[in-house]
Amino acid sequence: MSGFDLPLLSLVIWSPVLFGVLILLTAKKGTAAFARLLALAGSFICFFIALSIRVFFDSIKAGMQFTESVVWIERFKIHYSLGIDGISLWFIVLCAFILCVAVVMAKPSDKGHFSQYLGAFLILCGCAIGAFCATDGLLFYVFFEATLIPMFIIIGIWGSERRIFAAFKFFLYSFFGSLFMLVAIIWLYFQTDSFDLFAWHNLQITFGAQVFLFGALLLAFGIKLPMWPVHSWLPDAHVEAPTEGSVVLAALLLKLGGYGFIRFLLPIAPDASRYFSTHMIVLSLVAIVVVGFVAITQRDMKRLIAYSSIVHMGFVTMGFFLFEHMTIAGALVQMLSHGFLSAALFLCAGILYERTNSLQIVDYGGVAKTMPRFAALFVLFALGNCALPGTSGFVGEFMIIVGMIKAHFWFGLVAALALVLTAAYSLGLVKRVIFGPVENDVVAGLKDIGARELFVLGLFAVLIVAVGFYPAFLLEPMQISVAELLDLVNQSKIP
Repeated sequence: MSGFDLPLLSLVIWSPVLFGVLILLTAKKGTAAFARLLALAGSFICFFIALSIRVFFDSIKAGMQFTESVVWIERFKIHYSLGIDGISLWFIVLCAFILCVAVVMAKPSDKGHFSQYLGAFLILCGCAIGAFCATDGLLFYVFFEATLIPMFIIIGIWGSERRIFAAFKFFLYSFFGSLFMLVAIIWLYFQTDSFDLFAWHNLQITFGAQVFLFGALLLAFGIKLPMWPVHSWLPDAHVEAPTEGSVVLAALLLKLGGYGFIRFLLPIAPDASRYFSTHMIVLSLVAIVVVGFVAITQRDMKRLIAYSSIVHMGFVTMGFFLFEHMTIAGALVQMLSHGFLSAALFLCAGILYERTNSLQIVDYGGVAKTMPRFAALFVLFALGNCALPGTSGFVGEFMIIVGMIKAHFWFGLVAALALVLTAAYSLGLVKRVIFGPVENDVVAGLKDIGARELFVLGLFAVLIVAVGFYPAFLLEPMQISVAELLDLVNQSKIP
């Protein structure tokens, strides 16, 4: 285990899961306060372990660190095999941080079965961390699929009016894509007699087989990301999910799709990935432009933020398929930045909904006059969302656009000009909600955010500005791992 006596990866995965199960087992006997205490303990322990992993992570060491491997199912050579590199490191920290945010911001007053609600988040985040740590293909699939169940329950039980429709749509889309991934995993197992991810990376595969693997994995991870045109489940899921559900869905679950591109699709099928790279870049540009126009027309705050997520993920896939160190690193930073910005914006929408019971933009106006502290933070998050220099949103998109202009000038020009659309819907939301005259008595009676809300949103503000001014903090640990990935992707695997 890389010189460590403690299995830190197992601890960071299973500590929230165990606390979540404990909450579920004591739900009938304990109070909401007791459930929150357990949830806080589980989430903060998980975050402390994640920070410890970052502290002990060696940024100049190649390969996987903190490795663990135990035979799970001997007959099929399936291993409980874990390890992280600079690519997966920050996603583990992000998962643990977002779990703490979800637990802290959840309120029992508007949630029936509050204990079960908290337990679902703990189990969900533990499974997400497991997916980021898994180096056995089938173990990854198990964790990847396991995240569906608690999120399905969170949306279906604690969501809004159309929650059942949204929950089933989310589940069916994700499960449909995952079936193709399972077929690809089984095929790879028969070729290598192993579920070891690195054996798959080194496997020589014909171009035709790579095209099959590319298509199967693209469906699985493209739906989860989500890519255009398989994105329609996301706005419905976000609108109907409770606030904390939207935060976790945007900040964590979408990242599993992007991580799958990096860990599976690109290194396993590099020749097919390069062959279809132009097609993927065009699809990404279509998502950025078309979905950007769709976002401008939205009247619901959460739906607008959801479409904004699809636009940001378009930049991520574009960065991946340029096959440049700068663009892949930029795409990873963009994923992390989106985790901060989308979570913060959904929390802001949830704070307003809690006070007014409305997400319709037309019901607001002049919020800055009654909620000045909230307004200041909301404006910062919106500016970060449209990639203002000095915020985390600028770093990844700048790196990707520079790489795109270098590789395909006209495509890069379209991507750069599309940022105008991002500014249009982000600043349009600010104009209609935050500024202007106070439109009604409900807005006039709003109370500004309290200490807990200010603390959580303030943390996001600090992270967004810190990454904007010092992106090396995120970039440094991933440099060697991105270089190793490019070595794999740039080598032909055709026998």
